[in-house]
Amino acid sequence: MAGYILAIDQGTTSSRAILFDRKMKVCGVGQQEFKQHFPKSGWVEHDPEDIWKSVLDTAREALRAANVDASDLSGIGITNQRETVLIWDRQTGKPIHKAIVWQDRRTSQLCDRLKEQGHEPLFSERTGLVIDPYFSGTKIAWLLDNVEGARQRAENGELLAGTIDTFLIWRLTGGKRHVTDATNASRTLIYNIERNEWDEELLQILDIPKALLPQVLDSADEFGTALAEHLGAEVPVLGVAGDQQAATIGQACFKPGMLKSTYGTGCFAVLNTGETLVRSKNRILSTIAYRLDGKTTYALEGSIFVAGAAVQWLRDGLQIIEQASDSGDLAEKADPTQQVYLVPAFVGLGAPHWDPDARGAIFGLTRNTGPAEFARATLESIAYQTRDLLDAMRKDWPGGADETILRVDGGMVASDWTMQFLADILDAAVDRPTILETTALGAAWLAGYKAGVWPSAEEFSASWKLDRQFEPAMDAEIRDAKLAGWHDAVRRTLSNT
Repeated sequence: MAGYILAIDQGTTSSRAILFDRKMKVCGVGQQEFKQHFPKSGWVEHDPEDIWKSVLDTAREALRAANVDASDLSGIGITNQRETVLIWDRQTGKPIHKAIVWQDRRTSQLCDRLKEQGHEPLFSERTGLVIDPYFSGTKIAWLLDNVEGARQRAENGELLAGTIDTFLIWRLTGGKRHVTDATNASRTLIYNIERNEWDEELLQILDIPKALLPQVLDSADEFGTALAEHLGAEVPVLGVAGDQQAATIGQACFKPGMLKSTYGTGCFAVLNTGETLVRSKNRILSTIAYRLDGKTTYALEGSIFVAGAAVQWLRDGLQIIEQASDSGDLAEKADPTQQVYLVPAFVGLGAPHWDPDARGAIFGLTRNTGPAEFARATLESIAYQTRDLLDAMRKDWPGGADETILRVDGGMVASDWTMQFLADILDAAVDRPTILETTALGAAWLAGYKAGVWPSAEEFSASWKLDRQFEPAMDAEIRDAKLAGWHDAVRRTLSNT
């Protein structure tokens, strides 16, 4: 075996496959966008067949690009958009409906009803999450209640449910394995993260048959074998983690107190809390960072729904930039005397507000406000939202997150302007690594570690390399004034004010 590892990175807007060699060097890449479906306002769907085809196409493309045969692979690692969920026929593998994406808000009324019935404390205690349409559980319930015949078929054992990783493994193994890992399970709103099992009481409240759900394994484990018909040879699937947990691993945040933030479609900050399950009192999520060799490592996570998606809005909606990478250059041209705030609540606000009914708003417009000010407000909003998450984490875990240096990744971190402003607003150092493909790298490390061809966590951590550290340079008075304006803008945007 040549020791190559194939990482499948199935994201919200595209699927990617990255081939790594034994020395953890990228040697082949494939990427393919797929169609987004918006059947109603606030609804977001994906066609599972589009996802499946894009995964196969990109995996084959990565192998071709590196001129590597599938027989040289030691394993496959999968990372995925976490809360996106679907249900399919156990016999045919055909989905009963399009996948409901993590951004989808169609279960808002169900979530409100669960809160009114007083269930949120129980869900939070068992899962570490808040009741919100973001998570998979209410999406599964919606599918059972709204797809004709689905509930009866589920009770008859004819259907299977899962997040995207589970569906991909089921397809890759020819329907032999219905499994997931602890990180993906921890995002469903029906998984007890302290006992590491599906929670019977929560399943009963949502009326979800347990038989629908996959077996939960460690993040580095024997997930099954991909059939030769897919890639050209049989290959074991040995690593699985939700995208944000995979990025945490890829950033080598293995020690308590280490923090990473990924800036993609949304923004997700994950703080390793070690063996300690920190219960948030500030609307931050408690979650599983990873589970290795039967040992669970926990984390605090803050989820921002719109980060890079706001830059896409500048490009596709307002059409004031031609490509996302133009946003930083345009922001630099903004009038410094104008303080414009964009609250990008296009699909509600995530942590720490959890307001699904909030909608985007812009404050501080003048007659002289133009494209440059819009671009700057958009990029600044990402820094402000990150500061809100970090403040909440520090309150939840006093001492644990005080001196944290933030490790960043994702498409947006290539902008020096954005990263410097982030450091200024956080009043903390921001570290950008040399390898920005941290999500795929994390999934690959899990598989490589399990296969015995990649180093231990300690050795892997030592290989992490810094590209640039951004240090805060903003005057404290200016920072405080900007933050006060931001908090006022958020307050005006919340649906209950």
